[in-house]
Amino acid sequence: MSRNGLITMGVALCTAAAFGLAVPHTAAAATNRCSYTSSTLRPTLTYGDTGSSVKQAQCLSNAWGGQPPKLALDGDFDTVTLKKIEWIQGCHGLPPNGVIEGHTWQVLYHPALDCYDPYPA
Repeated sequence: MSRNGLITMGVALCTAAAFGLAVPHTAAAATNRCSYTSSTLRPTLTYGDTGSSVKQAQCLSNAWGGQPPKLALDGDFDTVTLKKIEWIQGCHGLPPNGVIEGHTWQVLYHPALDCYDPYPA
């Protein structure tokens, strides 16, 4: 990326942060921090599942900024994880069904800069 491109991106992120918009880490940063499984391992996960793939999804979901709570990285797909996944899906126009599959994995690895859907109480 050119120097001007980096400056433009930096200004945009600082401006977003100044206005209180949620600005998650980049997908590359999240991927580097979240190494519970390979980024190519993307099994279908549902409420009640456990294990390292659930922990990977929890870690990736924590890259989101804003109000949603940080998930415990316990590998347990519980109601708190379900609620966060449904919210993330809604932010990306996916059906908020709480099932982590192909499209949901994609958005976990490549989060939007912000979501205007309020986090459920």
